[in-house]
Amino acid sequence: MSKIAMKTPLVEMDGDEMTRIIWKMIKEILLEPYIELNTEYYNLGLTHRNETDDQVTVDSANATKKYGVAVKCATITPNAARMPEYNLKQMWKSPNGTIRAMLDGTVFRSPILVKGITPYIPTWTKPITIARHAYGDVYKNTEMVVKGGSKAELCVTNDDGTEERSLIHNFDGDGIIQGMHNLDSSISSFARACFNYALDLKQDIWFATKDTISKKYDHTFKDIFQDIFDNEYKEKFEKAGIEYFYTLIDDAVARVVRSEGGYIWACKNYDGDVMSDMIATAFGSLAMMTSVLVSPDGVYEYEAAHGTVQRHYYKHLKGEETSTNSVATLFAWSGALRKRGELDNTPDLCDFADKLEKATIKTIEDGVMTGDLYLISKLENKKKVNTREFLEEVNIRLKEMI
Repeated sequence: MSKIAMKTPLVEMDGDEMTRIIWKMIKEILLEPYIELNTEYYNLGLTHRNETDDQVTVDSANATKKYGVAVKCATITPNAARMPEYNLKQMWKSPNGTIRAMLDGTVFRSPILVKGITPYIPTWTKPITIARHAYGDVYKNTEMVVKGGSKAELCVTNDDGTEERSLIHNFDGDGIIQGMHNLDSSISSFARACFNYALDLKQDIWFATKDTISKKYDHTFKDIFQDIFDNEYKEKFEKAGIEYFYTLIDDAVARVVRSEGGYIWACKNYDGDVMSDMIATAFGSLAMMTSVLVSPDGVYEYEAAHGTVQRHYYKHLKGEETSTNSVATLFAWSGALRKRGELDNTPDLCDFADKLEKATIKTIEDGVMTGDLYLISKLENKKKVNTREFLEEVNIRLKEMI
């Protein structure tokens, strides 16, 4: 059969550790035999980010703006332990944080449901989608270590040169301090993205922060959401028969645990990071979660919601067998290829993406799966396979569908 052509390049962001190994396998086994893969490649591996002073991350984000669709492998955000391991110049910031800030988008994450995997919360019969704000807060923070005897103040210099100051703390002993910010324009984009996504899915949307404690920072989020909803979306929601409501983050957690699912839960940046991992794990596995960043001007970046699977990578380096779940990375590729096909009016590419996802789910529902799912699957006839074997099993079913 002839390979499917791609009219426009896809921005490809390679990553780190075990997910980098899986990335190469997916291309070799499931993509290149069927598609004339047309990508603009960026190596976001930590070593290369360090060599380029992280310029490669900025370049990849600009390329995403240019071409409209990107697919990203999981990457290391270094901590102190990684400094000597990779001989780093500095502890580079999260590449995801950099890209999200440049695209000013919202991340939507949803679990991939398969037969045989029962959520840890049995009332969850429908997917719960996390809408995560993708700009600012702790991901664009400024931090300092403070010595005892210091006075810390929040200082804003206005356009006219005047200053506004507010005491943070008088430090009797050593301590730490952190400064965060956000932008009304970015919060507004976040709100509109959430409301539009809710209308597309025809699902209720919840938004939760801690405005009782953070009476200016979090309260601003709450106020902007409510103002945009009341003025732009209230009638649309009523016609669609769906609901928007605000609640405190602790109340939202309690509601989520008692719910059946089937709604969108909008969260600030850090809350969304944590809660999407909780949702993914409770539904079955971190590797069974789709993730897409959507910018206000219609730019899309698809990625896996999990990390680089460091423990499996170290086993791989020793020549030991691994059984790493590649589903989230597969769905990142399928999502990006489908969106590329939609934007370029290439139905064959969209059809391939659909079949790749169906073949992946069928493989698991046929009882063939990696170790993480094998431990929790309730299917009677199930078989654990290694990392490469799983992709080869998906390919067998994909060939049948094509």
